[in-house]
Amino acid sequence: MKDKFAYSMTKFFRFFADTFFSKRYGHRAVVLETIAGVPGMIGGMLTHLRSLRKMERGNGAMIQELLDEAVNERKHLMFFIEIAQPNRFERMLITVAQLTFWHFYLIMYLISPSTSHKMIAYFEEEAVRSYTEYLDLIESGEIENVPAPQLAIDYYGMPQDAKLWNMVQHVRADEQRHSEANHRMAGF
Repeated sequence: MKDKFAYSMTKFFRFFADTFFSKRYGHRAVVLETIAGVPGMIGGMLTHLRSLRKMERGNGAMIQELLDEAVNERKHLMFFIEIAQPNRFERMLITVAQLTFWHFYLIMYLISPSTSHKMIAYFEEEAVRSYTEYLDLIESGEIENVPAPQLAIDYYGMPQDAKLWNMVQHVRADEQRHSEANHRMAGF
C-alpha cells in the first residue's frame, strides 16, 4: 500500500511537470530541482531531531547523506538557472511549488519516513528519464548544446570546453545515485 501511494504521488507530480513544461527541459529542470532540494533537507533535519530526542547514535551518516543530497540538488538548480534564465512568472512558480511541496513532504515524512523515501526514489527515477530525454534532444539538435556553466564545470571537474550535454550526463548520474539511496533508506 505504501509503495502504491508513493508511486501514485510520483505520477501525479509528473503529470503536472509534463503538462506545464512539455519539452522545455531547462525550465522544467529549474522548477523540479527547486523541489528536489526539499526532501533531503526535511529528511536530514527530522532524522537529526529524532536522534537528539531519543539520544540515539548511528544516524550521522544518514543525516549527512540526506543533507548532501539537498546540497547537490541545489547545485543542479544553480546550473539550470544559468541555462534557462527563468522569468519572473517562473520564479514565482518556483516559490509556490517549493512552499507547497515543503509542507506536503514534511507532513508525509512525519507520518511515514519509509514511504517518503520510496516516493523520492521514484521521483529520482523520473528525473533520470527526463534527463535522458533531455540528452536525446540535445543529441538530435532540437536543443542547442551550449557551453556548460562554469559552476558545473568546477563542481564536476569537467574540461573548460564542456557542453550542456556533458553537464546533463553528470546530473543524471547524480539523480540515479539519489534514487538508489532513497530506495535503500525506504527499506521496503
